[in-house]
Amino acid sequence: MTPSGTSRARIDHGVTTGIFELDGGTWEVDNNVWVLGDDHECVVFDAPHDADAIMQVVGDRTVRAILLTHAHSDHVDAVFELKERTGAPIYLNPDDRVLWDLRHQGRSWDEDLADGQTIEVAGVQVRVLHTPGHAPGACCFSVPELGVVFTGDTLFEGGPGATGRSYSSFETIVDSITRALLPLPDDTVVHTGHGGDTTIGAERADRQRWLDEHEASADD
Repeated sequence: MTPSGTSRARIDHGVTTGIFELDGGTWEVDNNVWVLGDDHECVVFDAPHDADAIMQVVGDRTVRAILLTHAHSDHVDAVFELKERTGAPIYLNPDDRVLWDLRHQGRSWDEDLADGQTIEVAGVQVRVLHTPGHAPGACCFSVPELGVVFTGDTLFEGGPGATGRSYSSFETIVDSITRALLPLPDDTVVHTGHGGDTTIGAERADRQRWLDEHEASADD
């Protein structure tokens, strides 16, 4: 992608509310909406619940891509309405096909995401990090020039994302975080799929606690 704007890249944020469905259960959840770009163009991370609310964050900018962190329903349920309104291609790691089909059977995304891939917008590089565990195709998006990483449901303030549902694994998510995220600089800001921000340094310091708490819960 070739950036068309000359303004400084920035991150804009909103929140949407809706339903997450998996394994026969439903939960009302708030999802973060993250938009990276300048005054002219942007990319959107995930498409949760409400295309109108997402478009309020986007404004009149050209959306270059809709980058999906994973295919759980609360991250993709507004994706085709968002695509229709923006003309932007949908990107997803193909390992998440099994989850995608639970919501969008018979339809497909436009472009595959792969580990190490880079996407350019507003003069900055977005690097794709494949981080399975919460979902098989989960991806995070690192933007070194801005000192941020968008982690979806892979890493939160306080530790890894949930792994108690289908197609998830605690051991895999910890390996992904250790391999792909913890090597980032300590002051890297972590923008998550739900809730508040954290930093890589804060979460690295807590890694042993995650392991101890998981082992203790498994012994109960």
